[in-house]
Amino acid sequence: MSTSPKILLVKLSSLGDVLHNLPIVWDLRARLPDAQIDWVVEEAYVHLLEPLLSRDSFRGIDRIIPFGLRRWKKNLLRLATWREFFAFRKTLQSTTYDVLIETQGLLKSAIVCSLAKKSSGAVIAGLANATEFSGYEPLARSFYNQSVQVPTQCHAVDRSRWVMCSALDWSLIERGDAPQFYPSEFIANIPKSSVAGLCPPYVLCFHSTAREAKRWSNSNWIALGKDLSARGYQVVFPWGNAAEKAVSQLLASQISGALVPPAFSIEEAFSVISGAALTVGVDTGLTHLAAVLNKPTVEIYCDSPRWKTEGYWSDRICNVGDIKNPPSIQEILDASLKLLQQA
Repeated sequence: MSTSPKILLVKLSSLGDVLHNLPIVWDLRARLPDAQIDWVVEEAYVHLLEPLLSRDSFRGIDRIIPFGLRRWKKNLLRLATWREFFAFRKTLQSTTYDVLIETQGLLKSAIVCSLAKKSSGAVIAGLANATEFSGYEPLARSFYNQSVQVPTQCHAVDRSRWVMCSALDWSLIERGDAPQFYPSEFIANIPKSSVAGLCPPYVLCFHSTAREAKRWSNSNWIALGKDLSARGYQVVFPWGNAAEKAVSQLLASQISGALVPPAFSIEEAFSVISGAALTVGVDTGLTHLAAVLNKPTVEIYCDSPRWKTEGYWSDRICNVGDIKNPPSIQEILDASLKLLQQA
């Protein structure tokens, strides 16, 4: 293979999945500094990738290709939708790729691979099997020419590395080789948050998640919030939709000085998280964003396996609880105080 191959990464969504795929950009760049690396991602998550775009001080992603499937599916009969789709396909096919790495194992991602323009003998690598507690569609395998068998219990970061290493015939990257997510200069220069009402020192509490069983109980959040408030921290309960906002308001109403902030975007979340003394959250995307930014983070696992997404790369991250074994208030408080004392 050339020392400057053209590589396409396909990881469309969701927030946490995209974050845990970031390290393979730097893994690729370390061994193939002259490669072209492009990434197809759902348009809602483009902001997660923008800090990796190549610039004078480093080379990361060369091109982000937004994909609007979630929005297009709601408007299939509109002419504008099909114009956008064909424009996407034209952009995708403007480069001839030598290696395509699809780490999601879903039919929609595999179809994106099929639409891409490929060189003769191009490698199209994807998952050969499901991992526990992750979505997988076996039909996707028919779009690959290299199906990669991974352990059924495999951390999301390790799974992406497994597929990448197989695609390029590299030895597997060991977990001891800590993953890089964002450039250090980006993390060091995240601007202060302009979200109204935030008063440092504050603690972010991400209580919401897509699946109800993954939530920590309201009574636990209130007890934790009261303790942290008594210690001089402003307790902040973000939200993403009307139902989550109602829960945030309920929790905040019982904690002195607690804040329910205005809604903020993924782009604004970088600043909000960066300015926090601590983030405490359930197994959800914004909690994982705090962890990959290497900010003090307590990750709460209630009904999902800790091995799948735990932040194992830093002593600034505490992973507490496990599937069917939600942590106690005292466990979370102890982890929170440990991290606050390290700051």
